[in-house]
Amino acid sequence: MAIKYEKLIPRFLEYAKQNTRSDESSTTIPSTERQTEFLKKLAEELMEIGLSDIKIRKVDSYLTAELPSNLDYDVPVLGLLSHVDTADFNSEDIKPKIVENYDGKSVIKLDEAGKYTLDPAVFSSLKNYAGQTLITTSGDTLLGSDDKSGVSEIITAMEYLINHPEIKHGKIKIGFGPDEEIGTGADHFDVKDFGADFAYTVDGGPVGQLEFETFSAASLKVHITGKDVHPSGAKGIMVNSMLIANEFQSMLPADEVPEKTEGREGFFLLTDETGTIDHTDMAYIIRDFERDGLEARKNKITEIVKALNDKYGADTVKIDMKDQYYNMYEIMKDHMDVVKIAEEAIKNLNIEPDEAPVRGGTDGSTISFMGLPTPNLFAGGENMHGRFEYVSEEAMEKAVDVVLEIIRLNSQKK
Repeated sequence: MAIKYEKLIPRFLEYAKQNTRSDESSTTIPSTERQTEFLKKLAEELMEIGLSDIKIRKVDSYLTAELPSNLDYDVPVLGLLSHVDTADFNSEDIKPKIVENYDGKSVIKLDEAGKYTLDPAVFSSLKNYAGQTLITTSGDTLLGSDDKSGVSEIITAMEYLINHPEIKHGKIKIGFGPDEEIGTGADHFDVKDFGADFAYTVDGGPVGQLEFETFSAASLKVHITGKDVHPSGAKGIMVNSMLIANEFQSMLPADEVPEKTEGREGFFLLTDETGTIDHTDMAYIIRDFERDGLEARKNKITEIVKALNDKYGADTVKIDMKDQYYNMYEIMKDHMDVVKIAEEAIKNLNIEPDEAPVRGGTDGSTISFMGLPTPNLFAGGENMHGRFEYVSEEAMEKAVDVVLEIIRLNSQKK
């Protein structure tokens, strides 16, 4: 019989209601004060349940803590990580809704008016959750399962071990950080201070996901300068920056966007655009599984900028393009023992591992390149980053089960 973790869902619901949205336009670290405040609350909770060496780093508000070993022999130090920020979607006044014993086929009305629904005809994943308890949004916010599910699961696992001292385990380090959603959360992560030999982010999607290959990623800001004059005398003088922005977008491969790609196919994604005749700003993310593929996409951007500046004048289009993270498989291929532990744990719980490359990234990508091998475990969420997000209670329980089984396997005397 599966373990019921009584505090898991109440903990998640409490976390979900707190706005911890990050802000890509911010110049502070973390990008929002609300993340720091939430991390301080988590630190108090960790102290109450009995963890030790609890620290919040001044440089980035990264929260770390330790569960000391209760073994009389040495095993590798295991790290567990997740992030507290939520994505760029409304996070004010989050009101999670609970759907008990979902039948796997009914349409779930999110808001009272029924404007927004979870329909199995649209979201086929719902069919996998027959008989389970779902937690959804109320239609006007995201839920925050990415990654407050992971935060809840890690803390619940630690609390379970503290309450069951008969369970033997090695030293465990846990960490919760900010700003993962804007790609900067792990930039200042201190691998040496953290003190783990290997780690996992608990930041994946549906049950079974075990990810050790991610996109390589770059961010792109496009700044277009136009010339605004009265339309009565605009011929040969006006330059409409918004039309140049349209032209910029049209010069990108039309089919290389998220909604038309899958598997190992990369993409360009326009995430934001604001403009007037005088000036337009655009924001993109660029993704590819291969480092050479990422470079080719960046070169494509450079060629487009040159062509537009040749056409409209020097410095009409300026860009700020920078790499965010790289495919963690470049590191993990030499540390597949870390993957094998998680794979064994998942299989031991009669779950089929899903090791498909993740069409995204986690802090584990950055941290792996810092020298700490950190693949990604499922946290249970579906449809992340928007109003159609949901997670099941049973999926979150299985995530805790997997974390505890990894700890058990790592605690065996070699």
